[in-house]
Amino acid sequence: MKVIITGGGGFLGSQLCQKLLQRGQLTGPSGSSEPIEEIVLLDAIFPRPAKDARVRQVSGDISNRAVVLSAIGSDPAVAIFHLASMVSGECEERFDDALRVNLDGGRNVFEAARAVPGKPRVVFASSIACFGGEAMQDPNSDRTKLTPQTTYGMTKAMCELMVNDYSRKGFFDGRSVRLPTVIVRPGKPNAAASSWASGMFREPLNGETCLLPIRREQCHPMTGYRTVTDSLIALHEVPAKQFRDDRAIGLPAHRVTPQLAAAVIEEVARERSLKLGPIVDAFDARIQGIVDNWPVAVDGARALALGLPHPPPLKQIVEEYLEDFGRR
Repeated sequence: MKVIITGGGGFLGSQLCQKLLQRGQLTGPSGSSEPIEEIVLLDAIFPRPAKDARVRQVSGDISNRAVVLSAIGSDPAVAIFHLASMVSGECEERFDDALRVNLDGGRNVFEAARAVPGKPRVVFASSIACFGGEAMQDPNSDRTKLTPQTTYGMTKAMCELMVNDYSRKGFFDGRSVRLPTVIVRPGKPNAAASSWASGMFREPLNGETCLLPIRREQCHPMTGYRTVTDSLIALHEVPAKQFRDDRAIGLPAHRVTPQLAAAVIEEVARERSLKLGPIVDAFDARIQGIVDNWPVAVDGARALALGLPHPPPLKQIVEEYLEDFGRR
């Protein structure tokens, strides 16, 4: 079978691709396990060429329907993971682009999946930014009302609703995975309002200064990237009948503060004889304002009941990052 990963040039997309190559198979539209013969990565930019012959990189704009239709094709033996998205900070600054990429791009993927013969499985990467405002609870669950207070969250919530309705109509077999903030991302900070979440681990571990834009006691739901890729695949494998009429699943996550993060990396540094860079307060009212409208905790009980993994301890997530990416 063929696997499509939009946003395949990004961090999560590339991690998912590697995990699928290692796995070698997925449940196909027939309901049986089928070997993965090709993985098509669709993204605007790829940092490096693919090394595996099973991987094909397609450069293109997700908001161009012709590009999306061509990448997905008409083979009924296909699985689609839709990860492509503008990030939260960008969406607040560039409203029209956010609609074009996140909303129109999502619809392009869903229409391309609809055109595939049969009923392909589509996994959409949503976000806890779907929550917000007065409806938020502690913790938020899959039953918490979606009242996003950011443009990014609004586009994710709308795509979740489209996944539900396209699935209800039998156009494809969709499921949305509502992601907490994913840590620890390697590389440089990006325009996401949650970029500090990885930075407060990554920069000190690299011996560099982390400029922290939010309050040190700020709680935020976080999980590791290994758990996220495992969850994306596990959600793909869940039989459709188990979702009933709500196909958006929130992942379990740790409730993390910068204070807790500092304590964890100090423990890791002592054990590994690492010299940490400092975490310096650099309060940014704009970033704090966005984060204030996100949940402080999530209830992932429904995901666990469906067989999705629970994240390992926070210290293990940090150690996995060092194992995979080392000290840069």
